[in-house]
Amino acid sequence: MVAEQLNGFLLHRRAYRETSFLLNFFTVENGKVSAIVKGVRGSKSDKKSLLQPFQPLLIGVSGRYELKNLQQVESTGGMLRLTGQALYCALYLNEVLNRVLADDIPHPEIFVLYQQSLHALVVETQFEPILRTFELGLLDALGYAIDLVHDADTGETLVREGYYRIVPEQGCVYLGAIRQPGSYLGQNLLKVASEHWDKDSLLVAKMITRAALAELLGSKPLMSRELFKQTHFGSKGRGH
Repeated sequence: MVAEQLNGFLLHRRAYRETSFLLNFFTVENGKVSAIVKGVRGSKSDKKSLLQPFQPLLIGVSGRYELKNLQQVESTGGMLRLTGQALYCALYLNEVLNRVLADDIPHPEIFVLYQQSLHALVVETQFEPILRTFELGLLDALGYAIDLVHDADTGETLVREGYYRIVPEQGCVYLGAIRQPGSYLGQNLLKVASEHWDKDSLLVAKMITRAALAELLGSKPLMSRELFKQTHFGSKGRGH
């Protein structure tokens, strides 16, 4: 069987049996692709050395079922140099994608967003805007976007000085001019919608996206988030 050629990145790998790996890739052509590669654990083969995160790859897979066989792997560019907090943030992106994407469904817009986010993590020093932009874009592409511009009841633009509650599958519901628990100030919601980032809008975006993604991720904790908390980066209250 001729191997199908796909361009993408490795999202996750884990040991399988004695000598193999189970691999999850994110490809521009087919979305998330799961594959097995045999006989590489414990070896020093070029194939094993390329099976690392943040390395752009051309892979060849074959098979008629969801779990493919990895036939070939080639580098299509240099590995992105991610260290410190940027690396933890990138691992978070990988874990979220690996958890929320179904196999063999193309998401070219998410692939572009992922590439842009990785490259931004390499060159930028402020990582929270990158994460929040990624999360909002991911939710939008998956059909879970929240209208943060219009009142869910009237359709009018949010009152900047008013307070709103976000109701799932409905949107922003006006509560009045007095702050209530669990409410958001209209001007902060509008700033999130336009990706105008400051301290307040970043915090609001984090709360909104965390709640929305929780519905897709389920109850199992994110390993990257727990790892981040254990570092000195997590103690500063930034990031995931």
